[in-house]
Amino acid sequence: MIKVMLAEDQVMVRQGLKAMIETDPEVKVKGEAGNGKEAVELCEKHHFDVAILDIRMPEMDGIEAAKILRMRFPHMKILMLTTFDDEQYVMDALKLGVSGYMLKNGDTESLLRAIKDSVKGALSLEGQVAAKVVPALLQNEQDQSVHPDLTPRERGILKCIGEGLNNKEIADRLGLSVGTVKNQISHILDKLELRDRTQLAIYAIRSRLV
Repeated sequence: MIKVMLAEDQVMVRQGLKAMIETDPEVKVKGEAGNGKEAVELCEKHHFDVAILDIRMPEMDGIEAAKILRMRFPHMKILMLTTFDDEQYVMDALKLGVSGYMLKNGDTESLLRAIKDSVKGALSLEGQVAAKVVPALLQNEQDQSVHPDLTPRERGILKCIGEGLNNKEIADRLGLSVGTVKNQISHILDKLELRDRTQLAIYAIRSRLV
């Protein structure tokens, strides 16, 4: 069972999202919040696998809440949810190391896939969001090249991460064990002096591996 905390200030929207999520028996909304402050307080009292945060909420917005949650609960996955597909929101969220960025007008299948992929360690960007953020990433770092100390295997894994694959999918594609993939990702993080998988995905895009 994947335990979800859902933070959205509009009650009807939150109820609709909860109904969408719980169409899958493997996923359950175990906590609801109306703003970022309530979301942080809930996470301090209960264990959640995934936190879904609306970007714009009163008292404390989703970005600020994500900053706190990433610091206090580094193993919990965070998905950002909004009607705004402005690339600056996406960039701010990705820099925090969130696991995905979804638009509220997405369908149930996309939302559930993002939740499950986040638990597996994959990065999820809804199509319209990816279409905006990828060019922005490339424009910001056009001359970045791949770190010379990365081995061919590590480059291959990095490319897969940039494509949004989870560890099992990477293992299947490259003919490796999941354990080997996890170890290799740790080595890549150390070499590149990066914090998490999201930063690796951004690095892969900027390095034009994807």
